[in-house]
Amino acid sequence: MSIFKAYDVRGTYPDQLNKEIAYKIGRAFVTFLDCKNVVVAKDMRDSSNELEEALIEGILDQGRDVISIGLSSTPMMYFAVSKFGYDAGIMITASHNPKQYNGFKFVREKAIPLSGKTGIKDIEKIVKNKNFAQNKDRGIIEQRTDILQDYILNGLSFQTIKKLKKLKIAVDYGNGMGALIGKKFFPHLNCEIVPLYSELDGNFPNHEANPLKEENLKDLKKLIIKEKADFGIAWDGDADRLFFVDEKTNTIGSDKITALIAQDLLQETPKLKILYDLRSSKIVPEIIEKNKGWPIITRVGHSFIKEKMRKEEAIFAGELSGHFYLKDNYYFESPFFIILRILELITKKEKTLSELIEPLNKYYATGEINSEVDDKQEKIKELAEKYKDAKKIFYLDGISIEFDSWWFNVRPSNTEPLLRLNLEADTKKLMEEKKIEVLKIIRS
Repeated sequence: MSIFKAYDVRGTYPDQLNKEIAYKIGRAFVTFLDCKNVVVAKDMRDSSNELEEALIEGILDQGRDVISIGLSSTPMMYFAVSKFGYDAGIMITASHNPKQYNGFKFVREKAIPLSGKTGIKDIEKIVKNKNFAQNKDRGIIEQRTDILQDYILNGLSFQTIKKLKKLKIAVDYGNGMGALIGKKFFPHLNCEIVPLYSELDGNFPNHEANPLKEENLKDLKKLIIKEKADFGIAWDGDADRLFFVDEKTNTIGSDKITALIAQDLLQETPKLKILYDLRSSKIVPEIIEKNKGWPIITRVGHSFIKEKMRKEEAIFAGELSGHFYLKDNYYFESPFFIILRILELITKKEKTLSELIEPLNKYYATGEINSEVDDKQEKIKELAEKYKDAKKIFYLDGISIEFDSWWFNVRPSNTEPLLRLNLEADTKKLMEEKKIEVLKIIRS
């Protein structure tokens, strides 16, 4: 299986991804983009240092300059490229994947991401064919240690009210890069932070740094109860995603956070365009429309969403997986903005997080359910035939089928023989019934 995926390069170290391949990727990346300079950043995984060294050598040998910013979150790398006008950037990370994995996330100027269709597959071909551009010169390397401070100041600039209510927040860093930035960001707020797993450790000794999995939130929920915290935050490995848990230890779906933030933004400025991914609850477009905004549905994946945001000039976008994007922050993931908005809403409305979310708990969702399928496209055809009398059918990402009282999306994995089901209904009973019905078709 290729390590060159739809959104990034990802593989196990050192059998699939090693210093030899990293060196070639460095050369291939600048051959493809013909960029003059590249920001290089890394996460805390044990293999990141070796991969960083080889990647940088490849870029330098190809005659291009490197701006090395060291340990970083992925949004911090995006910030460095965008804010300081560099040509491109590479983040060495495997995000939320287990410790044996590592990878690369690529962006061009303005932190515009490369996807499989816009460069990653081209880089793969150059690596395989060793078709590197000819070059006689060698680039130079610049070390920048000031990016973290600038990134934190940028995040703090999104605070819109002077005084935030003093809250106690439990924060599970999952031994990931959130610990690096969180320790610099939170002291500026009027909050008491109760940290969990705040040591950078690429072995992830406590749990996977993937807050999308409910089992990885158990320790955070225990901490919220023990400390009587106002709410909890869980980061993923490279700190471009975050999840919220309320004071009652309810996990809050990221689509509900999207709806909550959208409502706040639109009450300030109506008629804004806001994007949401097609797995999100229908409460999201309902809230956007109710508050005189323009909801725009999009397929899953940060590269597609950022492209759509730029095209539509959308102010904000939220993804069910915990990515939140902001036009005023160069269109990339903006966790500080989300944290500040939640704190401001609790302060302004004088409500708990659970009270803010309660009006949005209107429908019942299955969450994402994966099923192994040999012929994914054939199964999608079967679903289309079975539900051909639906109110609406569309193929933005897999197949989405809508009825008046329930809907579902089934989309194929880009890298595995899996179909992913998300289903929502007006009642819990109907949701359970339709989940069984649709899964029976998928798994038959």
